[in-house]
Amino acid sequence: MVLASALLAILAFALAWPAPILLARAAWPSRAPAVALVVWQAIAIAGVLSTLGSLITFGLSGVADTLTAGLTRLTESVATGGSPAGLGALHIFALCCAVLFSGHLMLSVLTTVIRTERERRRQHDLVTLLSAPASTVPGARVMEYPAPVAYCLPGAFRTATVLTDGLVKALSPDELAAVLAHERAHLTQQHHLLLLAFRAWRKALPWFPIATRASDAVGLLVEMLADDAARSESSAESLVSAIVTVATGGGSSPDVGVADATPESAAPRVTRLLTEHPPLPSATVAAVLMSAVVLVLVPPALLLAA
Repeated sequence: MVLASALLAILAFALAWPAPILLARAAWPSRAPAVALVVWQAIAIAGVLSTLGSLITFGLSGVADTLTAGLTRLTESVATGGSPAGLGALHIFALCCAVLFSGHLMLSVLTTVIRTERERRRQHDLVTLLSAPASTVPGARVMEYPAPVAYCLPGAFRTATVLTDGLVKALSPDELAAVLAHERAHLTQQHHLLLLAFRAWRKALPWFPIATRASDAVGLLVEMLADDAARSESSAESLVSAIVTVATGGGSSPDVGVADATPESAAPRVTRLLTEHPPLPSATVAAVLMSAVVLVLVPPALLLAA
């Protein structure tokens, strides 16, 4: 099991540091944002599994030669109130770290979901109170506010696309249609669920730069996906103009769903929309997706072989 623990530790380090940095700096994700999102999820899942697997296998390596035997002996010893032979201080420390790390992650996800849903309900109540459906903008609620702001507000039982009258006045009909198509894509493709998972990861590991980098990268990728959906209904020029207007308008949306354009995200999105890049070849897409699947399967395979 020591070998399995070492291999899992190496994999965990690779997924925590060089792999996310290389993916964040790569140029191909903008050509296939959906594929890149799958890779980011694979990195996150495999990273957590390999970290926990490394700690568990090392902790049980002093008890038995295999993972199954180690778990059996540890369970029997705990049930009888004793400690299995060979379990040293380092092994106990590793097992405690595994328990604390897994508990911390689950608690972070749970608290993030509860707090976000509570804040969304509050925002829905405020939107209902401070905005009204507009006949000129079907499918959206318009709020009186001078800054150009657009965002979608998801929820367990209700959703809303919120615009300010400052945005409605600033955009042409074509630009406004592009914004609505963009926000509808966020809601129909359930982007808020993906963002919620990476926000929980970032909150669980605030001292870990890679968690923040992954959250920012995923946020940009979902914006690109929504841009692609809007681009199928509107021209790239109208969408670009709307993005620039929102990003430079000085407004901000609540951090409970999918945010509107920001100066940081606007530049790569505008560059992508104005520059024609061919999509990734089908063979490349298949290879990347297969690699993501293999990546997720490696930690369980090493654990089963331990």
